[in-house]
Amino acid sequence: GPIGKRFSCSRAVFLQKSGDFMIQRFEHGGNVYQPSPKGKAWLDFSANINPLGLSPAVRQALAAHLDQVVHYPDPAGTALRQALEQAYGVPGGSIVLGNGAAELFYLYMHTFRPQRVLLPVPSFSEYERAARAAGAVVDYGYLKEDDGFAFPWKELRQACGQSDCIVLGNPNNPTGTLAAADEIMALAEVGARKGTDILVDESFLDFLESDEAYSVLRQAWDRDNLFVIRSLTKFYALPGLRLGFGVTSPLRRGLMEGHKDVWNVNVLAQYAGVAGLRDRAYQQASRQLVQQEKEWLYGQMKKIPGLCVYPPCVNFIFWKLTGDGARTADLAEVLKAQGLLIRDCANYPGLSAAYGRTAVRTHEENERFVALLAENIR
Repeated sequence: GPIGKRFSCSRAVFLQKSGDFMIQRFEHGGNVYQPSPKGKAWLDFSANINPLGLSPAVRQALAAHLDQVVHYPDPAGTALRQALEQAYGVPGGSIVLGNGAAELFYLYMHTFRPQRVLLPVPSFSEYERAARAAGAVVDYGYLKEDDGFAFPWKELRQACGQSDCIVLGNPNNPTGTLAAADEIMALAEVGARKGTDILVDESFLDFLESDEAYSVLRQAWDRDNLFVIRSLTKFYALPGLRLGFGVTSPLRRGLMEGHKDVWNVNVLAQYAGVAGLRDRAYQQASRQLVQQEKEWLYGQMKKIPGLCVYPPCVNFIFWKLTGDGARTADLAEVLKAQGLLIRDCANYPGLSAAYGRTAVRTHEENERFVALLAENIR
């Protein structure tokens, strides 16, 4: 039923007619493993990965420890846990290690089995997929375009007690909406009183110069109803290796440990994480590049007729085609034929076929992207 007047919830109807439909419903960015029409590497703006690529320290660590793959990984992830504790200022006993952030959505849902999950949408599709995999009923709370896709905090607080879990992306993917830490903690306080868990995905916050006003990672370690997830995959350019972590109370962390594969984080991912977390020069260079390039790219995209561009906060930009009947899928096909991949957002609940999302890359890549985009928008 409705929750507030501005934030209506509806039961998400999902009929799995075939495996192909399942793939299409929850598909992500472009497939770089398909042959490029130009026989060259794809210009991939569909995945939001650090444009600097691998940290030199990570590359060196991977090469130096390659022979370690003949051994099982450290099931406790001791060195990685210590590096995370030092980097983020959270107790090691509150940290759950994940094979990417996505695994931790599934781990939470599988462990605690919430019956009703509320998703402010549009949002990352793995939230819904994880909830459904655990048998939850998924309710959508549609964010409003007229409000800049902002989170309606009053309505979210009112939903506590009706929903067993509310999932927030901060910043939200694909809209780029940032949530203030004070608002999230106020929601968590209401949730604690009414039996609602708050799951916060902070996978992109590392790209900010400072996350102090937005992150609740350091508040989660002693709260049973707050689970905060971070991805190391995106900031350290490790999507093919998979690495993430979550923070919650030691009690909740212990329960989740009992539901996961004991060796879920592989040897190389653990070494890569430790090396990346210690590479301060790479971290600073990454943030400076993204800050500079997102502003340049946003400014250039705003000049393109037929395109409405939303202000970015991290390493991706959300936009909408404004021409009559314009579909991002059509634009994506034209660009794909020229070796460029973008993210068509039509399969996000709450978005029309006119929405898209693109990554922030290096300056040279961004220039090529802008030129191709301007040539092909009708």
